[in-house]
Amino acid sequence: MYTDKTLVCKDCGREFVFSASEQEFYAEKGFTNEPQRCRDCRAARKASRGQATERQMFDAVCANCGKECKVPFEPHNDRPVYCSECFQNRNN
Repeated sequence: MYTDKTLVCKDCGREFVFSASEQEFYAEKGFTNEPQRCRDCRAARKASRGQATERQMFDAVCANCGKECKVPFEPHNDRPVYCSECFQNRNN
């Protein structure tokens, strides 16, 4: 039913093969678009996204135990902040 297709990578311009088995996999997952990047460019793009997602951490003092901690949001005086241990204990 499917046959290998040769596509052109939109990043590097090289040709790559969109194999029949890859096409079948895409169809099973309900994907309607063909890949636009070769395997190397997809991997490079994925790796670069991982580096850009480093979170800014803020200093805080736990409202329960008083221990200094870091949280991934800017604390406000009108809401309590908990260290990870106290936060986990509150949710169990």
